[in-house]
Amino acid sequence: MHYYVIVPAHNEEGFLSDTLNSILRQSLQPKRVVVVNDNSTDNTEAIIDQFVTLSPIFQKLNTTSSTEHMPGSKVVNAFNKGLELLDEDYDFIVKLDADVILPDNYFEKIVYIFKGQPKVGIAGGFVYEQTEDGQWKLNHPMDKNHVRGAFKAYTKKCFKAIDGLRNAMGWDTVDELLAQYHGHEIYTDDALKVKHLRPTGNAYNQKAKLLQGKAMFTMRYGFPITVIASLKMALKQRKPQAFVDNMYGYLEAKKEKKQFLVTKAEGNFIRNLRWRNIKRKLL
Repeated sequence: MHYYVIVPAHNEEGFLSDTLNSILRQSLQPKRVVVVNDNSTDNTEAIIDQFVTLSPIFQKLNTTSSTEHMPGSKVVNAFNKGLELLDEDYDFIVKLDADVILPDNYFEKIVYIFKGQPKVGIAGGFVYEQTEDGQWKLNHPMDKNHVRGAFKAYTKKCFKAIDGLRNAMGWDTVDELLAQYHGHEIYTDDALKVKHLRPTGNAYNQKAKLLQGKAMFTMRYGFPITVIASLKMALKQRKPQAFVDNMYGYLEAKKEKKQFLVTKAEGNFIRNLRWRNIKRKLL
């Protein structure tokens, strides 16, 4: 199977070399890797240039965007610009963050998943982050069937069905919901341990705290599901303020009549799916 990788990179000089080296070490090499230098002001571009010289699979794209590291829109914008450089001669496509280290057999295992289970449309491993004592510890949301946005692999059929990635906070949730709407499954492999070099959310702008609630509105969760999801998030993070921020963001989005990311039919499917999952976990 042929695959492409797109790596959005904004001021990643501290991590990018490790990420690109982990791609070079893959037992199954990608056909092309587009590294998008997204308005970096550090040595990110110089690092990309080194790898472009090192291997023909790498390609650099310089682009200009906001300097604010906001979740969702910035990274998806960069991804989509990289996507414009690629043709459609691939079996699956990967959105990869510039601050992760993949196991050497990562994409070989992804191929096994896609070949062995044709219904799977999105696949990936699990995030591990380093603790103060040097240990690598699992860091994953409560839903173990969720593939983190840092390393998502999509079959071409699935990627086309969901019409690519949404340019908004919540893109890495709505993609999986839409994949299921179109009959695709999500698969996570706990044997694929991905090292995340920068703890999630550390680089995000403080303005981002309301975006999760706004995303729940634009995904047509509805008020009851937003309350339940926000409570679960606050409990997991042990941050009561997260519940307040989510609900405030949701109500602000409703007041502002934010544009929905999904259609009414997709929204009905999403709410029904969420309720089924909630009932399954309670019973």
